[in-house]
Amino acid sequence: MSGSNSALHAGKVWKFGDNINTDLMLPGPFLTRSPEDQATAVFINNRPEFLRELQPGDAIIGGFNYGMGSSRPAARSLRNCGVGFLLAETINGLFFRNAVNFGFLALECPGVSKAFDEGDAAELSVADWTVRNRRTGQSLQVKPVPDMLLSLMTGGGLLPVMERQELIAPR
Repeated sequence: MSGSNSALHAGKVWKFGDNINTDLMLPGPFLTRSPEDQATAVFINNRPEFLRELQPGDAIIGGFNYGMGSSRPAARSLRNCGVGFLLAETINGLFFRNAVNFGFLALECPGVSKAFDEGDAAELSVADWTVRNRRTGQSLQVKPVPDMLLSLMTGGGLLPVMERQELIAPR
C-alpha cells in the first residue's frame, strides 16, 4: 500500500481548492522552528482538524496553482506530518521544486479535483501514472515526471539521495 519507495500509494483524501498558499501549510511563526515542530503546524489556521485526523499515507487533492506563495519548506512539513502524496490540477513551480528537494510526492493530474470528494480513498500508481478513486472506480492519468525527479521524491529528497550515492558526505 502506502510506502515512500513503492510504486503504489494509497490513502484517504483531504480536499483543498485553488491557490493554496504555502503560508497555510506552514504558518510564519513556525519558520524558525525545527522541521519536527513545523510538522505540528500544518494547516493549523485553516483546517485545525487536519493533523488530529490525518493518518500516515493520506492524500491531498488540490485544485489549480497548489503551493503558491513563498519558498518556505511546506512540502517538507507535509511529508513530515505523514501526508503520503499530493495530486493537484496544477502545482506552483517553486512548491514542486521544494517537493522534489524534500522528498515529497507531488504530481499534477488534470481532472483530479472533480474526481474525488473529501474522505474518498485515492490509489496512485506511479508504475502506470494513474490514480483511481476506490469509491467510484474512476481512473485518471497523472502527468509523468522524469525518473530522476521521481527517484528524488520517493527516495527522501535531494540530500539523502546524494548521500546514498556517495556524492556528498553524510550529514
